[in-house]
Amino acid sequence: MKNILVLGGGMVGGAMAIDLANTHHVTCADRSEDALRKLSQKCPTIATSPLDVTDATAVGEALAAFELVVCAVPGFLGFRTLKQIIEAGKNVIDISFFPEDALALHGLALEHGVTAIVDCGVAPGMANVILGYHDTRLKITDYECLVGGLPKERMWPFEYKAPFSPVDVIEEYTRPARYVENGEMITMPPLTDLSSVEFDRVGTLESFNSDGLRTLCFTMPHIPNMKEKTLRYPGHADKILMLQEAGFFNTNPVEVNGSRVTPLDFTSRILFDDWKLGETEEELTVMRITIKGRDAGGTEKVVISDLHDEYNRETHTSSMARTTGYTATAAANLVLDGLFSEKGVIPPEKLGQAPGACDYMLRYLADRGVHYSTVEH
Repeated sequence: MKNILVLGGGMVGGAMAIDLANTHHVTCADRSEDALRKLSQKCPTIATSPLDVTDATAVGEALAAFELVVCAVPGFLGFRTLKQIIEAGKNVIDISFFPEDALALHGLALEHGVTAIVDCGVAPGMANVILGYHDTRLKITDYECLVGGLPKERMWPFEYKAPFSPVDVIEEYTRPARYVENGEMITMPPLTDLSSVEFDRVGTLESFNSDGLRTLCFTMPHIPNMKEKTLRYPGHADKILMLQEAGFFNTNPVEVNGSRVTPLDFTSRILFDDWKLGETEEELTVMRITIKGRDAGGTEKVVISDLHDEYNRETHTSSMARTTGYTATAAANLVLDGLFSEKGVIPPEKLGQAPGACDYMLRYLADRGVHYSTVEH
């Protein structure tokens, strides 16, 4: 059994800590004592430790005793936290999905002999792993990933619930969306290219551009067409665009009754209550990955991988925590078991290219009830 530190005891961090505690010694650190208390009640074998990751000295001391770190801090803290973990010489699996370029830390990770697997969630994450695997067997021409987390009960006005902070969701809605078309990088406003898509067991969803390709923009330059789009219930994008156009996401402070506040902070606080996912509120994750290419004999191939996962009533674990967290814990076990040891910053598509890694992770997820169905023709 190895000693593992999970940074972040929220919905996803807690699920990862519980999963890893089945086979390892796990400590979970978070600044929220309430989150740590709830985690201890669910799984008493997990050690807990209050920690503010903005305190560099405290983080450095906390890292010393562990063989591997799983980082699930908020996105705005992710890059500098990952940098400090690497500087401490600790192998790390990261799902903080920060806006900065993780590959900028590749040289630092090599210098410290660290394996740092980043963006290791569902998408980016398992979708990239699947793409990386098929990239070893096909000459790929097209990659499309449609993905979204949705509440099972549709409640007006937004018909959406966030398993993480609304400010992180808003950041995804405002960051320019990059995709690749005919070998050229295209940048478009988010929430554009709106279209309807049908899914079994869910019905009609809307898809729109979002900046989900991340490292794929740089690691897969030989694939001429790549796009990632977010899925929501129909009508959601128009409501978000209305808020955006009205200035509710602006970051410049405005004066209100003698106090200065940013519209973004105000909006995030209001949406925190409306979007907050209850601990036992049922939700689901839907993803469809479509890969087109040719095999070694020149035959055209189309590979479609579908994911439909729902809140687990027995363990009271959200689907987003399951699909995101168990991807990360699968990668963690790959490293801990010595099945993957490459050094540097490793995006998940590179992990998927490693012999046996994709199959290992799909089996690991299936053992926990997260099933990907794949059809190739």
